[in-house]
Amino acid sequence: MAADAVRARARELRATRALRAVQVRLLVLCGGLSVLGACALVSGSVHRSLEVVAGGRDALATSDALEALIAEGKDTPADRRYAYDAVRKYEEDTPGYTYARAVVTGRLVQQEGLVGAGKVPDVERYARRSRELDPEFRDGAATRVLGTLYVVAPANLLAHGDSEEGLALLEGLVQRHPETAANHLRLAEAYVALGDPEPAGSHLCLLLSRRGDLHPDEQILLDQLVREVGGAPCASPG
Repeated sequence: MAADAVRARARELRATRALRAVQVRLLVLCGGLSVLGACALVSGSVHRSLEVVAGGRDALATSDALEALIAEGKDTPADRRYAYDAVRKYEEDTPGYTYARAVVTGRLVQQEGLVGAGKVPDVERYARRSRELDPEFRDGAATRVLGTLYVVAPANLLAHGDSEEGLALLEGLVQRHPETAANHLRLAEAYVALGDPEPAGSHLCLLLSRRGDLHPDEQILLDQLVREVGGAPCASPG
């Protein structure tokens, strides 16, 4: 009984740390705005390039166009809302569509902060469905989304997974696709978010040596993680 209580307390602490990590990252990315309003308080218009792509009624292309804007630091809150509304207009039960739906919904949740918490179940549902249809779509990209979600999202917003499962998904993905830098980044993020930074060290060191393989927004996250762990314990050259 005592062991069960300890495990329950550990899960509770992990969830608290995870929520705090999400809040901190939202504050960093939004320049210190309140989490409750998050980036949604920032004005902006929809980029014409995104409108053109979305007009082709291709959810995956729309998601990719939004991700490109985010990676360049050019996206606006209007872009995220526009992409979300666009992909919801036509639904397909394909790995690409369900992955795209999970991604654009997740980006909107990231923007809205706690206000968008009600959309978290949709991120989980569509990421899970993409994995069911094709677990190796884009080298397991939906697994990366789902694993990260399970680690950082409060358990009461999820229907099927928790931080332990999320960590296992990300560890498995790194084993299957170690060549993908983003997999190492999300696994390192998970370790740090769960209050266990030591195993993140080797992944952070690898990422520092492969910094050019990351998008600009991912590089920001890498730098933040390195700061959070007090500097990556990388071996000095020669």
